[in-house]
Amino acid sequence: MFLGHFGLALGAKRVAPRPSLGTLVLAAQLADGLWPIFLLFGWEMVEIAPGTTAVTPLLFKSYPYSHSLAADFLWAALLGGGYYAVRRDRNGALWIGALVISHWVLDFVSHAPDMPLLPGGPRIGLGLWYSLPATLAVEFLLFGAGVWIYASVTRPTDRLGTWLLWTFVALLTVL
Repeated sequence: MFLGHFGLALGAKRVAPRPSLGTLVLAAQLADGLWPIFLLFGWEMVEIAPGTTAVTPLLFKSYPYSHSLAADFLWAALLGGGYYAVRRDRNGALWIGALVISHWVLDFVSHAPDMPLLPGGPRIGLGLWYSLPATLAVEFLLFGAGVWIYASVTRPTDRLGTWLLWTFVALLTVL
């Protein structure tokens, strides 16, 4: 899942208006932001194996600290708690935590059975990535809904804000 994570971050603006869009995106993408760092330190492992799925050639061998459900609950508590400590926005903090957990849920739907529940524990996944058309449909549906929600609940303060939002949307769509 790629665009779906961004879609949830954009859509969360309806229920969490105070956190910035950047904070919401950070929450939704935290696991994927930690993952390459943990790879570089050798704490997690991936192999390139073309044909693993129709969507990605990555074979996720071990990523218990960035992508296990248990670890994501810890990251959710840390990020949500940190946000609350700085902003004193309970609602925003709870939604930030929920976005961190949403990453695991969307990856569980997308990935082959490689999503760890616990470090060293069972690994599960529904395998949406085995079908490129189904993956694209789900990704663009989530992203489109998020963009629509975000655009309907926020107002840019100037022309630059409008231009930057649609540039962000276009860039993500192309990527």
